[in-house]
Amino acid sequence: MNATPRIPTSAPQRTALLAAAIAAAAAPSLLAYNVAPSPTFLNQALAFALWAVFVVVTGPTTLRGRAAPLYAALLLLTGAVAQSWLFGALAAPLALSAIATLAAAAVVAAGGCGVRADAEDVFAAFCWGWVVAGGFSVAIAAIQVFAPGIPDGEWLAISGIAGRAVGNLRQPNHLSSLLLWSCIAVIGLLELGRLGPRATRWAAALMAAFVFAVVLSASRTGLVSVLMLALWGALDRRLSRPARRILIGAPLAYALAWFAMAGWATLSQHAFGGEARLAETDISSSRFGIWRDTLALIRMYPWTGVGWGEFNLAWTLTPFPHRPTAFFDHTHNLLLQFAVELGLPMAALLTALLVWALLRAALQAWATPGGLGAARRCAVLMVLMIAVHSQLEYPLWYSYFLLPTAWALGFALQGRGAAVPALPSRLLAVAALVVIGATALSLLDYRRVTLIFDESAGATPLEARIASGQRSLFFGHHADYAAVTTGVKIPGNTHGFDRAVHYLLDTRLMIAWAEALNRSGRVDLARDLAARLREFRKSDAAEFFAPCPSGATPVEAAKRPFQCELPERVHDWREFLAPGATAAPAAAAASAASAAN
Repeated sequence: MNATPRIPTSAPQRTALLAAAIAAAAAPSLLAYNVAPSPTFLNQALAFALWAVFVVVTGPTTLRGRAAPLYAALLLLTGAVAQSWLFGALAAPLALSAIATLAAAAVVAAGGCGVRADAEDVFAAFCWGWVVAGGFSVAIAAIQVFAPGIPDGEWLAISGIAGRAVGNLRQPNHLSSLLLWSCIAVIGLLELGRLGPRATRWAAALMAAFVFAVVLSASRTGLVSVLMLALWGALDRRLSRPARRILIGAPLAYALAWFAMAGWATLSQHAFGGEARLAETDISSSRFGIWRDTLALIRMYPWTGVGWGEFNLAWTLTPFPHRPTAFFDHTHNLLLQFAVELGLPMAALLTALLVWALLRAALQAWATPGGLGAARRCAVLMVLMIAVHSQLEYPLWYSYFLLPTAWALGFALQGRGAAVPALPSRLLAVAALVVIGATALSLLDYRRVTLIFDESAGATPLEARIASGQRSLFFGHHADYAAVTTGVKIPGNTHGFDRAVHYLLDTRLMIAWAEALNRSGRVDLARDLAARLREFRKSDAAEFFAPCPSGATPVEAAKRPFQCELPERVHDWREFLAPGATAAPAAAAASAASAAN
């Protein structure tokens, strides 16, 4: 097999590549500042813009590559979103957000697949981005565990879990995923000879630091991934001997760090999150429960699924007496998510396309000699690592993981050394610029809904802020939530619950919806919804159920409100989406008044 032709990069080009890669990898993961209602939107917006910039800087061409299975999978997912929107009940803001995200992923994947400059230089810059991101994340993790009083929530995120590091992404598993990519990036730089003198010592030190921070996160997924690093080192005999030794030694570094932290916690009487994790009785953190319920939903809707984006709604509104008490909007398993939302046939096809793309990338990477082969194998390991994480979490639902995954898989799917055109693709450059422009517009669009939750904007009436937010293209459902849970009447409001309930049903929203159903005369649906809320055993629903004491006399029972009564029958979750069931509060009140007259 011929090696891919190399187009040497100049010093200014390498500088631009390095700056773009570091910005794309590090900035989204290090931003702690956020604005309600979304704790991650600004991070994700940064990822969209900066990975598109990285595509522009690499100047790719789309005239080579073997990424057809990947593009087919993205197209299939886009069709599933459109179907759930146009022929189902998925709210337009959620559908448009998903479609835009998949389009951006396709652009970034094409950018990775069509790298025209020296591919080794480009991948080295990509790796440096993750090493820098990992280095800062190690420092943040150490502060969160050893000096938890320092973080202010603006520059450094405050960990809400005693003794555990969460990074500035505020989730231990996200921190772990980032750090594992940093570990792979270190091996990539070592194999490409980019660590300078004493490269092996630098690589070993960086790997130890990243693994130590994984221990601070106390992520069980992180532990599994560290074992995967050792397995890679044991099986890939094309790696250099120092790289293999560092990888195989990763579990030892993990064990030493774990026992050191346990000893420190004992001597200093500080909390170490890892020990708390070991003491947990539910090793799955409710995953077993949600997977059990997901399988039940798959049995109910095996062929078509519940529709893209509708898992939370279908699961919440279906009776599961032994459900987990948390409100889940994802199954925490990528394959189960495909199956429950898209149906088994579509899920099988989609999974086959993604496995085909990953297998093709792995075979091609293995067949590529030299430094480029090592770079491609590192890219495949990054994709494989996040794929494993996706069986226990849902990192690919966040653009700061999805887009680099798309780029890495595209890079590994580069062509077999075909002639490289002299000029980059104008079409791909324009597409990347469109992603950047759309991100800027989404920030302005997001501003509409942030004003609803901004106390300093109190001079403007809440009704006006909510009404403005409801006109948001991508985030109108947040404004709907504010409208229906605060009881604010918006003149001309026609949305009501029809968009808000497709995002995430929580206690406030379920109570407001049940009360609206009761007012509109759909009393049995209201009772059913109340029964579903009761299954979650939430303390913040206690006031709602307070009028329902046990042992009431017949007279008292006759006067009890609707939430105290069982429904006459169990309703299918789609019945809640029928016309009138998601009416706006004002419309529901008008309907009830009309019925009374």
